[in-house]
Amino acid sequence: MARIDQTPFEIAISGLTHDGRGVGRRPDPKAPDSAGKAIFVAGALPGERVMAKQTARSRSFDEAVAVQVLQASPDRVDPRCAHFGVCGGCALQHLAEDQQILAKQRVLMENFERIGHVMPERVLPALTDSAWGYRRKGRFSVRRVEKKDKTLVGFRETDPRFVADISRCETVIPAIGDKVAALAALIDGMDGRREIPQVEFIGGDRMDDHDGIALTFRHLAPLSDGDRDKLAAFGREHRFAIFLQPGGIDTVHPLWPADPQLQFSLPDWDLRLKFRPLDFIQVNASLNGRMIQHALDLLEPQPEDRVLDLFAGLGNFTLPLARRVREVVGVEGEAGLVQRARENAAHNGLGNAQFYAADLGKDLSGERWMREGFDRLLLDPPRSGADFVLTQLPLKQFKRIVYVSCHPASLARDAGYLVREKGWKLRAAGVMDMFPHTAHVESIAMFER
Repeated sequence: MARIDQTPFEIAISGLTHDGRGVGRRPDPKAPDSAGKAIFVAGALPGERVMAKQTARSRSFDEAVAVQVLQASPDRVDPRCAHFGVCGGCALQHLAEDQQILAKQRVLMENFERIGHVMPERVLPALTDSAWGYRRKGRFSVRRVEKKDKTLVGFRETDPRFVADISRCETVIPAIGDKVAALAALIDGMDGRREIPQVEFIGGDRMDDHDGIALTFRHLAPLSDGDRDKLAAFGREHRFAIFLQPGGIDTVHPLWPADPQLQFSLPDWDLRLKFRPLDFIQVNASLNGRMIQHALDLLEPQPEDRVLDLFAGLGNFTLPLARRVREVVGVEGEAGLVQRARENAAHNGLGNAQFYAADLGKDLSGERWMREGFDRLLLDPPRSGADFVLTQLPLKQFKRIVYVSCHPASLARDAGYLVREKGWKLRAAGVMDMFPHTAHVESIAMFER
């Protein structure tokens, strides 16, 4: 393959890709009358003229990075983070916050139109909250870089082969985001610094023996006694619960304190949900509470209803629903989460919440809960969506469906199925800014028969 010419060139930006890059067209000097090949330009915004340098090519589009902004968009702002543009954790810090959520709304509507061939009767107001210091769960990569004589801890760079050299993170909750440099120094001083590829973090409520923050250190070789002592001392100093992971997820175990308990609260429903350090919880705690209320408002559960909650996890939606309805059934594919969801129901005194383990991507005809009647359906599937389970459900039993989505393309596909093949109406849909400054689009849709 011929080398890419990296001579900077001028380009006008007309749109924004779904991953937050500017879109323009570069005229072909050999075909001056053609529109030109699409080129995606990192760091550029619609309405701008920039000098860009090409970084990659493919048959249908090329890729580039902006090296100079010649004419700035009025929506351009100065990124708060000094690492923006190198660290791959954020893609949109240079775009005003009110425009970020509008861009995500456009992504959702374009997916409905292009993939689902359906549009909502009503576009819901966007759900937003604090845009900084919100991320309570994530994974830092770790790499010892001999040329720099230091250990790097952070998210991957925009080039994912590299770990970003950061000292703090503006989007992670401050209890962790302000400690990135200290965490890097800790690992750099360990015997096993080359054997630790990642550190997972998760945050919940303050407890008696720690501040609700858990760090899980993945290590590829046994840690020395000295390293274990350093990790425990770091935990005591910062009141972090420290876990070790020498193998798969089932090998995770506490180092300090001896038996740390982790939980987060949903105060509007007087709930406390216990979790383990690698469990899935919603990343943005304050938006999560608003999202639950939003979903329940759209679902309109009645006191005598029986509700089905698919992809239920720890019971994030199931348990608030149990406060409102006669009975709710939560179904989740991961057995460990189902067990903890059952414990959460018991811990909160909820006898009307039942949980079942089932692979929702496989044949469900033998599942007992499938043969029981329901009034309403709530589902919050992974990125792959819920197409297979929707084809198996007796959909006519439901009065209303609320679908929470972390991937607009799969939501649009499934909405198309419900509307065009099963006769449902897409009454309302909108976006929720679960991940400000990233291109991630969280959305919600309500269907009625």
